[in-house]
Amino acid sequence: MTLEKQIIGPNATIRDALSTLNAAAIKLCLAVDASGKLTRTVSDGDIRRALLSQGTMATLISSLPKRPPLTIRQPATDAALQDLFNAHPDVNAIVMIDDNCRPIDLVSREKYQPNLLLSPPHIGLAEIGYVQQAFDDNWIAPAGPNLEAFERALAQVSGRNAALALSSGTAALHLALRVIGISPNDRVYVSDLTFAASLQPILYERAVPVLIDSEPTTWNMSPVALARRLEKDSRDGTLPKAIIVVHLYGQSADMASLLAISNQYKIPLIEDAAESLGATCQGAPSGSHGLLAAYSFNGNKIITTSGGGALVSDSVDLIQYARKLSTQGRETAEHYQHSEVAYNYRMSNVLAGIGLGQLELLADRVNKRRLIFQRYRDALSNTSGISFQADPTNSVGNRWLTVITLDPNIVHKHVYQLMRYLRAHGIESRPAWKPMHMQPLCSDYALETHSETDIVSSRLFLQSLCLPSGSNMTWDDQKRVITAIQNFAKETE
Repeated sequence: MTLEKQIIGPNATIRDALSTLNAAAIKLCLAVDASGKLTRTVSDGDIRRALLSQGTMATLISSLPKRPPLTIRQPATDAALQDLFNAHPDVNAIVMIDDNCRPIDLVSREKYQPNLLLSPPHIGLAEIGYVQQAFDDNWIAPAGPNLEAFERALAQVSGRNAALALSSGTAALHLALRVIGISPNDRVYVSDLTFAASLQPILYERAVPVLIDSEPTTWNMSPVALARRLEKDSRDGTLPKAIIVVHLYGQSADMASLLAISNQYKIPLIEDAAESLGATCQGAPSGSHGLLAAYSFNGNKIITTSGGGALVSDSVDLIQYARKLSTQGRETAEHYQHSEVAYNYRMSNVLAGIGLGQLELLADRVNKRRLIFQRYRDALSNTSGISFQADPTNSVGNRWLTVITLDPNIVHKHVYQLMRYLRAHGIESRPAWKPMHMQPLCSDYALETHSETDIVSSRLFLQSLCLPSGSNMTWDDQKRVITAIQNFAKETE
């Protein structure tokens, strides 16, 4: 569509503007006077407000409330355009005009400000050195000095006696179940509000998941629901063989309560700490409380190895058994001997080099994400209807992702509408995890709810949105997000 087709004249109506907007790639009309001079721009929001104020399709655009257009004179440098977009984070396009104020071009934000991603990798300089060393020494095979050093560093960071670096966090959870002897038809409790990777390893072993609802404050596993389910299954003689507790979005679950309950029934607890590396709970690292814990180093996590994960524990014997299972179950012999089903789950020496460099930056990455969360909270807490996930008592989350909740009694639009609004402004966001009990995969599995009247996990899914939270996010980037959310909230009032 040429620029001329986005220009509407002095006698244009709302109907004319809607027809123009419908065909436009950049959703903006350029209203001009009889001499061709730009008088204003018209957006979908302008038309919606006019119609809500008793306007009709025949209402003249010239009668709408005046709003000075955002313009820049030709010629304009890229730097000037970038500065103007930075100064107006709610604007998606700038009109370029000539000396007579006639529109000659429409410049989209996308050209000068790339889309904001949810949680992109944040790579430093140290990683290159470790990877280059692997190439220089020809340690490209899975084993090697980077891998050994990475495992030692992981054990230290997680407050554990031993660590095993693996191909994914899912592999770590799977091995955790294997080394404690989960068998077909065993029951395994697992957090309901989580990514499918928390549950899939249970199904790998043909065990039976029992889904445990969230509690409203931290959104993590509800101690109330866990205690009720264990009491019920204890009476029925169907206690689980393990409990998998997820630390959601980097915020630790209430481990003091959950451990007290699991210990009462002597059920081993596994921490799915895929999102919470660098967080603390009761003064100890997240992932240091259960019998075993799994981390993820996927590309969007707090630190990354491109793809990868780790299993940690204070039990050296369990980690050694997991190590054997992760390398096809090869036994000690001069020949290749295998006595049980095993896997190819080890991390490579090259990727471990990335992990070593990333671990050096972990504290910095956590601090930056927590600062991003604080800025969101400071800027949006006074916006009616918006609230945030909380830390449990005596815990400090890593704020891997900042997640907001929209109160439907105040904000009369769904979070998917906010997600699409942000997308239109070049901002990626994501709904909260869809609970496992709402997944077709889990239609036959039991759910223990937080209370008889409230399924917390489904409510959070339907009302929450993850915001861009990458540790390389600038303050100008964040202002773009905040301004867009504030504008969206105003449009719903």
